[in-house]
Amino acid sequence: MKAFFKALVLVPVALLVVLFSVANRAPVRVSLDPISRDAPAFALDLPLFAVILAAIAVGIVIGGFASWLAQGKHRKAARVNRREADKLRNEAQSLRAAVPDSALPALTSRV
Repeated sequence: MKAFFKALVLVPVALLVVLFSVANRAPVRVSLDPISRDAPAFALDLPLFAVILAAIAVGIVIGGFASWLAQGKHRKAARVNRREADKLRNEAQSLRAAVPDSALPALTSRV
């Protein structure tokens, strides 16, 4: 069922990307030289769809990295809590092992 909903979303998105790419095949000049407009030192002629899709991909990567950095404190808190839970679980198991089985019903009846 999950695969069906994933396909239900991804197939139209893929179709839109293909249609966008076919409609925007014209080359554009991408220059990284802000001083010289007419004869830039480094320029590429790329299809418009490649420039736009690359910009979207770079934005996704930068956004994901920023989100990963922002969630660092939550990951650290989860690690600390996991260590504490493991420590307490091991302590409880050692205490259960230290108490003889015959004493367990007597301990639970007092509570």
